[in-house]
Amino acid sequence: MALELQGVSRAVGGRVHIHPTSLTLQKGTMNVLLGPTSAGKTSLMRLMAGLDQPTAGRILWNGQDVTGQRVQDRGVAMVYQQFINYPGLTVYENIASPLRILGRPQDEIDRAVRETAEMLRLTPMLSRKPLELSGGQQQRCALARALVKGAGLVLLDEPLANLDYKLREELRVEIPRIFEASGAIFVYATTEPEEALLLGGQTATLWEGRVTQFGPTPQVYRQPQDATTARVFSDPPMNFMAAEKQGARMVLGGTPVAGFADLSDGRYQAGFRANHLHLSEHSAAAIPFDCTLAVTEITGSETFIHVDHAGDRWVGLVEGVHALQPGQPLTVWLDPAHVYLFDAEGRLAAPASYAMAA
Repeated sequence: MALELQGVSRAVGGRVHIHPTSLTLQKGTMNVLLGPTSAGKTSLMRLMAGLDQPTAGRILWNGQDVTGQRVQDRGVAMVYQQFINYPGLTVYENIASPLRILGRPQDEIDRAVRETAEMLRLTPMLSRKPLELSGGQQQRCALARALVKGAGLVLLDEPLANLDYKLREELRVEIPRIFEASGAIFVYATTEPEEALLLGGQTATLWEGRVTQFGPTPQVYRQPQDATTARVFSDPPMNFMAAEKQGARMVLGGTPVAGFADLSDGRYQAGFRANHLHLSEHSAAAIPFDCTLAVTEITGSETFIHVDHAGDRWVGLVEGVHALQPGQPLTVWLDPAHVYLFDAEGRLAAPASYAMAA
């Protein structure tokens, strides 16, 4: 079982929503669509579901062309961030409703509802109404209604976005378990890189209607093939500065550094993530950069520092609470081992030397 997009694109009123895209999603895989708001995640999901038709290209399901097939005939389930349940029905009847519409016999409905409720840990709540449930339980009810009909493709469009932190963490842990139990193709849209890493599986990064990279999630994170992918798969977005290689000399942001000996001469764009910027010389290879502090944001046990360096604005995530004043001079430290280099076209020229736990 596989869903295959072959050169699929969509334009509305002359505006391109999805540029030509080719993807193959296999049975029993978790696939994350990661990108900022308006990157094209929902548009791509609607094409997968059959809610919208592509301007060009084909969509194949198990090798069969379903491009023009109605969504009702595709065996697709979709869950949105605004989880929708029927308030006047019990949890049991909410879950059963898709099967009743399909005219399934009562014994089949009862078996499917109870199996799905057990998988989603809703069995004790079957007699309750949705408004008697917590937010996380309501979202699990909506998910159960999507899964009960045995759909081969389950589309989750930012399903946790409207839940509070505790409920999001609870369901982030449960969704991979639910996914493994169902055996369906899962497609999960999110704006959060951390969520993509927690879900695992495969990730497609999107930017302005284009899929910039698709592959195993850790690989896309550690080896972004271009600067756009690196920016999308970093939270906060990746920091950048100018770099230039001449002979044996590499200069990062005006500071000479060792390493990169095998790199061709030329100008590059250097990128690094916020958690690799430090306020002290944390390693023997770390190099200092003199900056000016712009803003600090204390998150509890960590502090975001926004600094200006030679016209570039960087964001660092440092441990602890730091009493720093906007406008003060500040020295930050960066280990070149955590620096990516991109060429003039934005393509990856040199990956960071990440440890497996980075």
